[in-house]
Amino acid sequence: MVTVIGWDIGGANTKAAFLRTENGCVKEIRTAVKYFPVWKDPEKLVSVLSTLKEKLSGNAEVDGVGLTMTAELSDAYQTKREGVTHILACAAEAFAGLPVFVLDVDSSLRSMEAAKSEPLKVAAANWAATGWLVAQLVKTCVVVDVGSTSTSIIPVVDGHVSAAAKTDLEKLMVGELVYTGSLRTNVAAIVGSVPLRGGTAQVSSELFAQSGDVHLALGNIGEGDYTTETADGRGKTRREALSRLPRVVCADIEMLTKEEIVQIARYVHEQQVEQVAEGLSQVYSRVKSLTTAKVPVVITGIGKEFIARAAAQKIAVDEIIDLEKVCLGDAFVYRMPLSPSSQSDLVKVSPAVGVALMLASKLEGRKVKWTPS
Repeated sequence: MVTVIGWDIGGANTKAAFLRTENGCVKEIRTAVKYFPVWKDPEKLVSVLSTLKEKLSGNAEVDGVGLTMTAELSDAYQTKREGVTHILACAAEAFAGLPVFVLDVDSSLRSMEAAKSEPLKVAAANWAATGWLVAQLVKTCVVVDVGSTSTSIIPVVDGHVSAAAKTDLEKLMVGELVYTGSLRTNVAAIVGSVPLRGGTAQVSSELFAQSGDVHLALGNIGEGDYTTETADGRGKTRREALSRLPRVVCADIEMLTKEEIVQIARYVHEQQVEQVAEGLSQVYSRVKSLTTAKVPVVITGIGKEFIARAAAQKIAVDEIIDLEKVCLGDAFVYRMPLSPSSQSDLVKVSPAVGVALMLASKLEGRKVKWTPS
């Protein structure tokens, strides 16, 4: 039996997946997500990691920890090198006494020492964990993982991650990273103007509203899914979201009708889907050129339905597959999410699950699979 915890340490959210395996099969999975804006107080990361570890593992003895990160991009750090070094130091303190392995951009697990020696090799590698996870299940496909902040588009060919780029900068240039997400994206980063009253209104570049307001207003997410801070520090009811959106055009809820505000939200949503569809089209066409077989798109993340699926439909892909249904379906034996949600926790923590499964496979000496009932 092997027990591991996989971590995806992001700038805004820290995600973890506890995995217990036996004889090459998953027997138990628990997941957790903690909103923690690392830029506000980087030194609290040790406490966040320690608390989540205790909450997930309880009295269970953990055999190892696997982690990946994106928090090094946070402006808490002047360089990615500084960020990686600090995050690894926090992990070493929080997981003292445990073997810790760090995922790199080549989908390999490194020792802490090896990760420290080449910090840029392990920076922003969480997409590789999701890609590796999917590659065990769907041999050739394109993965679209829409998180709260950004969208990863990951090509998988013949059971291997086949990314054309490794760093965030490179990925932005080839369509494999689209910096738009379900909750934290400034509306002004999605659109420069919106249709209104038969004309067009330019938008303010202030952070008046974000994508979470758009999707709450449209019913794409519920209040419980809106886990990040709001632009004005107020609440997360639909009415409060509707009151933030008019400020994007320097108006307020008394100046625009509810229908006009929803119209703005719909337009922003459409443009966000277009952003993801553009990146997906680039990656999808590359993968299609390598095979004569059908190429499905595998969707995951909090925005899997209203952004990932919509983008895939927009470019008319061969097939759309929900990662959760591939992994769990009706055949999963035991699952214990730590917090109630309208969506599966597995969907929200795909990289953490991927790196946990990768480490469990390493420790068992064979690829661990999902357990049939």
